[in-house]
Amino acid sequence: MTPSTPLLPGMPTDDGIEPVFREPWEAHAFAMAVSLHQRGLFTWPEWADTLARQITAAQASGDGDLGDTYYRHWLAALESLVASKGASSDEELMRYRDAWDRAAERTPHGQPIELCDQDFR
Repeated sequence: MTPSTPLLPGMPTDDGIEPVFREPWEAHAFAMAVSLHQRGLFTWPEWADTLARQITAAQASGDGDLGDTYYRHWLAALESLVASKGASSDEELMRYRDAWDRAAERTPHGQPIELCDQDFR
């Protein structure tokens, strides 16, 4: 059996063939991109171009491109598209990113992370 998608070195697989997500957030980022595309926020060519530019910039900044940072690039590309399309602002994205970090810091390992009002202060 051959992979349905090209694998990067270091990319986890379920059976040595098919790629899997390392963390739940990676699956969520993937699902958000698919959902926003389905809702018409961007086209797949726009997505591919934005992701390629993000990866190229990361490599130019020293990313070793070992497969372990792929979904960080995916998320950065998604945030870039969301902001450039006016679905959110850079400031709002930063506000939520900071709130998420605060919520994650106070959440015991293994427990679901939940945002609350205090995380936005």
